[in-house]
Amino acid sequence: MVVVNKRVDIAQYAVATGLLLEFALARSLLLKQNVLRFHPVTPSSASIGGKTVPRRRFQRGRLIRRNGTKPVWVGCFREDRLLDTGAIRRVQRKVVLGPCSKLSERAAYATLQPYLDRVNVAPAPAPKVGKTLSEAVQEWREQVAVNLKPSTVRAAESHLKQHVLARLGSLHLSEMTAKRLQAFVTTMAATGVTRKTIENILQSLFSVLRTARLFGCAVPIVKRSDLVLPSKEAGREVRFLDAEQIGQIITHAREPFAAMFALLGMTGLRAGELLGLKVSDLDFDRKNKVIHIRRSVDSRTKKEQSTKSIGSATDVPMPPALVKRLKDFLRDHYRENPSGYLFANRNGNSYSVGKVTEYGLWPVQDALGIERTGFHAFRHAAASELLEEGVPLTVVQRQLRHRDARTTLQKYGHVIGDSQHRAMDTLAEKIERYAAVEPVELVPNVELVPISL
Repeated sequence: MVVVNKRVDIAQYAVATGLLLEFALARSLLLKQNVLRFHPVTPSSASIGGKTVPRRRFQRGRLIRRNGTKPVWVGCFREDRLLDTGAIRRVQRKVVLGPCSKLSERAAYATLQPYLDRVNVAPAPAPKVGKTLSEAVQEWREQVAVNLKPSTVRAAESHLKQHVLARLGSLHLSEMTAKRLQAFVTTMAATGVTRKTIENILQSLFSVLRTARLFGCAVPIVKRSDLVLPSKEAGREVRFLDAEQIGQIITHAREPFAAMFALLGMTGLRAGELLGLKVSDLDFDRKNKVIHIRRSVDSRTKKEQSTKSIGSATDVPMPPALVKRLKDFLRDHYRENPSGYLFANRNGNSYSVGKVTEYGLWPVQDALGIERTGFHAFRHAAASELLEEGVPLTVVQRQLRHRDARTTLQKYGHVIGDSQHRAMDTLAEKIERYAAVEPVELVPNVELVPISL
């Protein structure tokens, strides 16, 4: 009976032992799964999207007793270093803490602690990864510039090649901070670049940076208002024509230039809009004749493009005097061309602004003794005469197709200056007439009589 009981006890013990082993095995597997489920707690780096990103690691450091003539305690820890290539490398540092004769091991750890606090608390240096400004400019050329007007691209390319890429091209986009851009502005101003040119250069640069930011690049947000530009220089006197001079130019110019100058002076069109006009744009059927402004022509490439702004594509009145001149031109001097341009050269293409100015405008101005101007002087003349006649500013704004009336005032402020000058002349003459009257002897006031002492 005792043997039986021992066998039963042994059997129960075996079962219990098996259960314990099975439980231990299951527990070890579970722990193994849990460990594999999580990332290491303190890795020095990790790969995310193919890029090595530094990770913070809490360090306790270690002490080394360096034996010699005078044994010293040496503290060891690791520190992130930013290399010239832009990569981050973790290096080991050793710091001599003091002689072992004066510092205990505990005191040596206390001396090492400030070094550990600095590497544990301070953020890791930002890696210089990503695109350079030169690479962003190339991407802007491929993705954005192809959709802009040729004249806009030419101006932007000039800004980028002459100024932006020469000074900032090798820098990374992450370095385009307000401090860096302010230094860029100050350097340009010191080399004689005018404020207006700097504004245009910044507009081209911000277009590239805005595109890079939209494409997912890390670019610091810097606004135009964050930068201090040089003070405005004295403005140049704007050369413009008056109605009498335009009339003389039209009279002495040959066709088709005479019709061009008449159209410019009587409507205030831009040069590209004039060269882009087609016969179908002239609406003679309406009671109030109009010209449909639908396109513009680039002065260099002679390719059609949209108008300067959406508001510029509209109808402008065609006065009776201009209607007569254009009908006479279509009857006697119009040159047929495949594109239907109102003014076409011998090859059937639109004229270039430079050729019309050189061969059509300047010879007439030289013969009449008028200072040479460009096409835009006719637009100034139209605004000048309208304002001189007392036409409301809003009407002049619609005729010139400016988005804001302030633009009209800023661009043609010299006209208001002339009117103001004449008004002040009238006031001065009126005051002078009263001042010229024979003076009347005044009876001295009692208060004005000196008191004799």
